Amino acid sequence: GLRSGKLGEQCEAVVRFPRLFQKYPFPILINSAFLKLADVFRVGNNFLRLCVLKVTQQSEKHLEKILNVDEFVKRVFSVIHSNDPVARAITLRMLGSMASIIPERKNAHHSIRQSLDSHDNVEVEAAIFAAANFSAQSKDFAAGICNKISEMIQGLATPVDLKLKLIPILQHMHHDASLASSSRQLLQQLVTSYPSTKMVIVTLHTFTLLAASSLVDIPEQIQLLLQYLKNDPRKAVKRLAIQDLKLLANKTPHTWSRENIQALCESALHTPYDSLKLGMLSVLSTLSGTIAIKQYFSSAPGTAATTARSFDLVKLAQECCYHNNRGIAAHGVRILTNTSASCQEKDLLPLEQDAVFGLEALLVLCSQDDSPGAQATLKITLTCMVKLVKCRPHLSQSVVESLLTQLHSAQDAARILMCHCLAAIAMQLPVLADGMLGDLMDLYKLIGRSATDKKQELLVSLATVIFVSSQKALSSEIKTVIKQQLENASNGWTAYRIARQASRMGNHDMARELYQSLLTQVASEHFYFWLNSLKEFSHAEQCLTGLQEDNYSSALSCIAEALKSYHKGIASLTAASTPLNPLSFQCGFVKLRIDLLQAFSQLICTCNSLKTSPPPAIATTIAMTSGNDLQRCGRISNQACMKHSMEEFRNLATRYGDLYQSSFDADSATLRNVELQQQSCLLISHAIEALILDPESASFQEYSSNGTAQVESEYERRMMSVFNHVLEELESLNRKYAPVSYLASNGFKSCLRNAVIALLKVPLSFQRYFFQKLQSTSIKLALSPSPRNPAEPIAVQNNQQLALKVEGVVQHGSKPGLFRKIQSVCLNVSSVLQSKSGQDYKIPIDNMTNEMEQRVEPHNDYFSTQFLLNFVILGTHNITVESSVIDSNGIVWKTGPKTTIFVKSLEDPYSQQVRLQQQQGQPPSQQQQQRTAYSRF
Repeated sequence: GLRSGKLGEQCEAVVRFPRLFQKYPFPILINSAFLKLADVFRVGNNFLRLCVLKVTQQSEKHLEKILNVDEFVKRVFSVIHSNDPVARAITLRMLGSMASIIPERKNAHHSIRQSLDSHDNVEVEAAIFAAANFSAQSKDFAAGICNKISEMIQGLATPVDLKLKLIPILQHMHHDASLASSSRQLLQQLVTSYPSTKMVIVTLHTFTLLAASSLVDIPEQIQLLLQYLKNDPRKAVKRLAIQDLKLLANKTPHTWSRENIQALCESALHTPYDSLKLGMLSVLSTLSGTIAIKQYFSSAPGTAATTARSFDLVKLAQECCYHNNRGIAAHGVRILTNTSASCQEKDLLPLEQDAVFGLEALLVLCSQDDSPGAQATLKITLTCMVKLVKCRPHLSQSVVESLLTQLHSAQDAARILMCHCLAAIAMQLPVLADGMLGDLMDLYKLIGRSATDKKQELLVSLATVIFVSSQKALSSEIKTVIKQQLENASNGWTAYRIARQASRMGNHDMARELYQSLLTQVASEHFYFWLNSLKEFSHAEQCLTGLQEDNYSSALSCIAEALKSYHKGIASLTAASTPLNPLSFQCGFVKLRIDLLQAFSQLICTCNSLKTSPPPAIATTIAMTSGNDLQRCGRISNQACMKHSMEEFRNLATRYGDLYQSSFDADSATLRNVELQQQSCLLISHAIEALILDPESASFQEYSSNGTAQVESEYERRMMSVFNHVLEELESLNRKYAPVSYLASNGFKSCLRNAVIALLKVPLSFQRYFFQKLQSTSIKLALSPSPRNPAEPIAVQNNQQLALKVEGVVQHGSKPGLFRKIQSVCLNVSSVLQSKSGQDYKIPIDNMTNEMEQRVEPHNDYFSTQFLLNFVILGTHNITVESSVIDSNGIVWKTGPKTTIFVKSLEDPYSQQVRLQQQQGQPPSQQQQQRTAYSRF
């Protein structure tokens, strides 16, 4: 390793440090490692120093975990006094890479200023790198170096290539308004004084970055860039202006005025170059999806009679929709789509038609070409189609028909994308009628027997569209065609993906058959148990599809059969879990489903049993005596089973809420599915309360659904329909009868049982997170002090406080922040007395337990905080540290983990001595009497 005498082994040891930091990213290791690296940097040769520099740059987010910063900097900084300019240059780059932890080190500032005057080019370039990094971190350094940079840039002795490297430092001069203003003035002078292409490009880009950081000069910068775009004849400068305009359009679209957009439209209309037109349209299409488009249409001059087609932006988009350059045409239809979607209050019927025609033309053009450029354009086109249909549902039929027509003649790669688009549209709107299934099935038969990746992907995509379009159970003919095609042309993975899609869409009979066929094709025992559990779950849900209203004995037998399969499935699912993949969400979801089915079954049995318990003869007398009119109905209002049933459903709703809160990495569709299960539990508990337990105080308003909410799937649409129907039934019963009269009737029993059957008839959807985890987030905690043996307690005297330090690292998968990001971490520390030793004194309750909570914001995925804990009672205490995360919307997610340590509270020596003397009957000496816990202070 580092102690080896061979240079190669030393270098190998150095470059392995980043992997070590990822494996154990806590300060205790990182501090020691960086101190070792600093020693290598101090005594090694330049190649070793370069390796240490690269490791430092790769591990930039771990630098703040260095505890001995002074010692680290001291060892590195000693090399700055070397006679070797290359060693000094590497040291400067090292200091620049560490700028985030030493922003105000004056010796580093001084060395950078000195090195800027060096005669060695390598050292000067390193000083420029360090100056840029320190300017970004330190206001004092930026203010001090600004004049120096200005003199060097304006100095005649400075070579032009060095000026080009110095100018970008000015983008970091945004710490206060005066510094930003002086930097802008300097850049303005440079733009006019040095009109060469390279100087103008570098200066304008620095200008833009400075404006984007300081935020106050963005409108002026937009105007300056538009001016260069219009007047400067050089294509390189125009391209740079377009690139910077795109940056500002993404960052601050609200600062674009109508005049800015109009000027950009005019430039795009008049330019003869397609490449420049493509760039300008890219900026306009970005702006068309933001608030800027509304400003453009709302603040238009003239009368209110100005039509949408008279705007230059619309004219440009219509002109470009049929351009021979696919990219230009794509941006044209995107602008029309975004305009139609954003400005819904205006009468934009002509624009909608133009958008649809343009999208159809691009669809025909790109679906015949399998080149990467055509596929990228097709993706933009199909995204625009989905967006247009979502906000303008009346256009859905024509869009879907054009997609189905084009499917037959398209290339395989295009067919896959078009199937995704069809599925996305059909999930939002039930537009795929049964008549369209014939076309899809014909295409499924024509795919052929090729086993290429594209064909396999197309099989999955087409099957998904078929599952979405067949709103009810699949016909036997469709099942046969899909199975034949899978036997002919597919591998096991394709069959599994199709089965997974069938489970998501509620086609459980198809899914069960596919899972059954795959059981013998897997090589792992865990995979076998996973597939077997999916097969059992699908069979259980298939049992529930035969439910019929008013046939309650059949319903009970169907639920019993489903529960039997579910219990088999949960046993297989438990066997499929591994320490690395515990399947916690899947097990939690299935256990809740089992408990929900049992609760439904119990409710139906309870309603059936109430038929056999009519009110006694003295029920009226009891009601008059007690003053409670509901006593006329006999046992119904007092039966503990109904109250127990209501509490059970509320408990299930709470557990569904806990499952929701623990699923931080789940996609929105999965979370909505869990939410719908929770709402169904609340609905039934509300129905029991409204019909039996407390009819007069039950309110229907809080449970009424909002009809304007956007429904994202067919499953959600059907569940919401059931919810509304049950609420309407409850309200009609409430209006039709007085509480006592309908309780005595069978109406309420039928209402409850039919509500249960209606909920169970909707096929359960197993959403993506059940099968696939796209986002992975976990927290790793480290507590100090920590015992060497986890079961061994930490000794603390009862008159002292324990300082518990909690450190944590947030670990991500391959797609961090895909669905939601961590804003802060909430740490909850609690202690419980496990075993008491010594005498039983009367101690205030506040001193018996510790309950503390702190919120910390992770920086570079690391956080640290401390707690002071009291242990007055002698004995062993159990300390639990539990973490939960808060996302950017302020929602708390109970992700864990939960860590436990033990503390043994010991009696302090002085108290022990006094107690022993008292037990022996000796009075304490005068000196000892005067000495108390407070006398020492």
